[in-house]
Amino acid sequence: MTGIAIAIDGPAGTGKSTVSREVAKRLKLAYFDTGATYRVATLACLREGVDLANASDVAAMVATMNVELILDPANPRVLLDGEDVSSLIRTDTVALTVSKVATNLEARPLLQQMQRDVIAAELEGGLSEGRGVVAEGRDITTVIAPEADVRILMTADDEVRVARRAGEGADAATVRQAVLGRDKTDSAVSSFHEAADGVLTLDTTDLTIEEAVQGVMDRAAEARA
Repeated sequence: MTGIAIAIDGPAGTGKSTVSREVAKRLKLAYFDTGATYRVATLACLREGVDLANASDVAAMVATMNVELILDPANPRVLLDGEDVSSLIRTDTVALTVSKVATNLEARPLLQQMQRDVIAAELEGGLSEGRGVVAEGRDITTVIAPEADVRILMTADDEVRVARRAGEGADAATVRQAVLGRDKTDSAVSSFHEAADGVLTLDTTDLTIEEAVQGVMDRAAEARA
């Protein structure tokens, strides 16, 4: 029996990473942050001095970079050339430049195919032993996994999203640029503010983490019924 695929999209700061990880833990599924693929590609380019404005050079780096994704919801990790770069891909330097890779129309399709391959592998085996995967990030409910068993667009008020990220300890101005600035940039190549047909909208503005998790769990239960 093929496992379950749960796809969660939405802007930054809506809680989709926290909620996705918790759902994956409870259902014993793999957890896949698709945004990490864009971040590690950005880091790879920065390390090798690749001009992020050169679409072909960035795509060439994406096609040849050595990346391993550890999809354990209790300890998700990203390895680049065998080095754990999970923390490095979350730095301000990467956060403020990742959109240059994410909006690269030559590199983006390569990363999207990587994401599809990861999801397909988890539905047949992988870390979850075929139980399935909770995948979250841009385009996941439409372009990447439109046939997912559960598709949710997670939203929240802009100021709430910024406040949540600022509460994680980052500089407020940097957070605002990283959250709202990236939303604006990414909107040129991705739609993540309105749900597509068949995608449930889950507004987390006034929800606790537990309430948001339960919302996803309820949909998963329905899909399995």
